[in-house]
Amino acid sequence: MRYEQWEPYYRAILQDFGWTAEGDEKAAELLSSMLPEDTPCLARVEELIRGKEVIVCGKAPTLQKDMAKVDWWYKYTVIAADGAVSTLLDQGIVPDIVVSDLDGRHEDLLEADSLGSIIVAHAHADNVEAVKSLVPKLRHVVGTTQARPLRNVYNFGGFSDGDRCVFLAKELGAKSIKIIGFDLDDTKVTPKKLKKLKWARRLLGDLGINI
Repeated sequence: MRYEQWEPYYRAILQDFGWTAEGDEKAAELLSSMLPEDTPCLARVEELIRGKEVIVCGKAPTLQKDMAKVDWWYKYTVIAADGAVSTLLDQGIVPDIVVSDLDGRHEDLLEADSLGSIIVAHAHADNVEAVKSLVPKLRHVVGTTQARPLRNVYNFGGFSDGDRCVFLAKELGAKSIKIIGFDLDDTKVTPKKLKKLKWARRLLGDLGINI
């Protein structure tokens, strides 16, 4: 998704939450300064996704039950949303790619990185300190932003970790996308999270994915 296509969504999200783009832009610049200019891991991410069957794992409480229904994990490229990493590692599954705004368990993100997962690290206005503390420790990392992309910080579309996993898979040409561990009807969440779930449903719906 070109930024010109994503920008109307982004502007609507900013307005809905009462945010401005300035903080996101500064966070993206910080992340950019911490990454190599050529982003070597991006080619590997594309190799893992293009033409492949992808399974996206969200961090809803249903994830472990949904995982039990999946046969033949080896046939999928596994993309995990931030908080799903802990559950996957506990079950002996190392995700190929982790899409994270770095608010999950840092120990588990670092463990996944050490085991070869590529961390698609997302910078925004509210996670600057996490970017500063965690990104220098990662060996396999690709940077993303929800604002205008930079030379080595990308925007594949999507807002929260889960829907950004799906946008990434779509953008890089997955053959198919199976989604588990998503609960967009969860009402036992904060008002802010409930609003994020509504945006996730809208964004995924516009990709032709109804959950």
